[in-house]
Amino acid sequence: MTATARIQLAPGYVLHQRPYRESSALVEVFSESYGRIGLVARGVRSPRSRQRGDLQPFRALRLSWSARSELGTLTAVEADAPGGSLQGTALYSAFYLNELLVRLLVRNDPHPRLYATYQASLERLMQGGDIEPLLRLFEKSLLQEIGYGLLLDSEIESGEPVQPDSYYDYHLESGPVLVTSQDERAFVFKGSSLLALERGQLTGAGVLRDAKRLMRSALNLYLGNKPLKSRELFRATNKVQEPLD
Repeated sequence: MTATARIQLAPGYVLHQRPYRESSALVEVFSESYGRIGLVARGVRSPRSRQRGDLQPFRALRLSWSARSELGTLTAVEADAPGGSLQGTALYSAFYLNELLVRLLVRNDPHPRLYATYQASLERLMQGGDIEPLLRLFEKSLLQEIGYGLLLDSEIESGEPVQPDSYYDYHLESGPVLVTSQDERAFVFKGSSLLALERGQLTGAGVLRDAKRLMRSALNLYLGNKPLKSRELFRATNKVQEPLD
């Protein structure tokens, strides 16, 4: 018989929840020490539930649960810090981060460094930080954590350092290849853009444009054909091109 694990007041965030049976919910949580976990929150959709108001996304929480299988049962939840405010593009961006974690993280695989990056990203969004560099660097960190990190500072065929003024055809599953002439079929980036992404110094329209183009293609390789709902929602409610579009 499988032993029941009982976790007490572990730091975490709600990533997503959906209705389950008459008054319960299935909750996806990103936990600092346990990774992405699935929990049944019994009775949480009842108007009398004391947990209902606490189980909100983007709020630092302390969660307790018991589990004998992949899906656990929530037993307690409390706020770990005062909730912040997200509006407009910052709110859509936070939903985008959550959806990436749900889609790309396997359950019960801890990623404490990614958790810290996620927490810092939410705080910056709440403080009104520059959104587009934040999203690109989070995407880069996420791919690195799940084993699909991008090689950005050396050429794959020669091993030579990437040169800022040279151009490279980027092979998504291996890395950059130096090109001596432009080919419309190639996925070409200037070396300075690759190095800026490697160093986390995304300034300037050209660098940001290249970073979005590269990260979008890299993510699509692992997300598959199912579109991200956060992107679709953003496009449906915004007429101008923004970081998620």
